[in-house]
Amino acid sequence: MKSLTTAKHQTLSQRLIQKFHLSEQLNIIRAGVLGANDGIVSVAGIVIGVAGAQQSQTALFIAGISGMFAGALSMGGGEYISVSTQRDTQKTLAQQQSENIKQHYQTELQALTEHYEKEGLTPDLAGEVAEQLMNNNALGVTLKAKNNIELQNYFNPWHAAISSFCSFILGALLPLLSITFIPNPFKVRGTIIAVMLAMIFTGYTSAMLGNSNRLKGVLRNLLVGLGTMLITYLIGGSLG
Repeated sequence: MKSLTTAKHQTLSQRLIQKFHLSEQLNIIRAGVLGANDGIVSVAGIVIGVAGAQQSQTALFIAGISGMFAGALSMGGGEYISVSTQRDTQKTLAQQQSENIKQHYQTELQALTEHYEKEGLTPDLAGEVAEQLMNNNALGVTLKAKNNIELQNYFNPWHAAISSFCSFILGALLPLLSITFIPNPFKVRGTIIAVMLAMIFTGYTSAMLGNSNRLKGVLRNLLVGLGTMLITYLIGGSLG
C-alpha cells in the first residue's frame, strides 16, 4: 500500500511540475513570437513611411536600423518589467500561503483534499494523499494546487526579455533588408509582400500557441500589418 501511494504521489507531483514548466516555456515562446511580430510591423511601418517621403537609401537604412534597436530595447525592457512583476507576485503568494498554513493548517489540508477529489481521486484516497503530501512539503504542494506555482522555481524575467529582444531584431531584419536590397521600382511593393508573408506566419503561430482560430489570427495580423504600412506611407508621402 505504501509503494502504491508513493507512486500516486509521484504522479501527481510530476504532473504539476510539468504543467508549470510548460507554462514557463510557453511564456518565453509567447515573448519571442510577439517580439518578432512587433519587429516586423514596427520597422516595416518606419521604412515604408520613410520610403513614402521619397528619402534616400541611406535615410531608409538609418531609420530602419534605429527603429530596430529602439524597438528591441523597448520590447526587452517591457518584458523584463512585466515578468519581474509576475515573479514578485509569485513570491508574495508564497509568503501568504506560508502564513495560511501556520494559522489554518486543517483548512488548508481540507482544501487540498477537495482539490484532489476534483482531480478524480476517491475521498478516502484524496485525504490520504493530501495528508502525506502536507507532511512532506505543505507549502510546496498547496502552492502548486492553489496557484500553479512551484516553490523556488519562479519565472525568470531575463528569459522573456532576451527572447523578446532577439526575436524583435530577427523580425525587424526582414523589412529592413527588403527595403534595402530590393531594387526600384519594386522596393515598396516587394517589402509589403515580404512583410505580409511574415505576418501570416506569426499570426498563425500566435493563434496556434493560444489554441485559437488560425484563420482569424492570420487575418487579424495581416490587417494590423497592412494598416500600419498604409498609414505610415500616407504620412510619409504627405510630409515628404
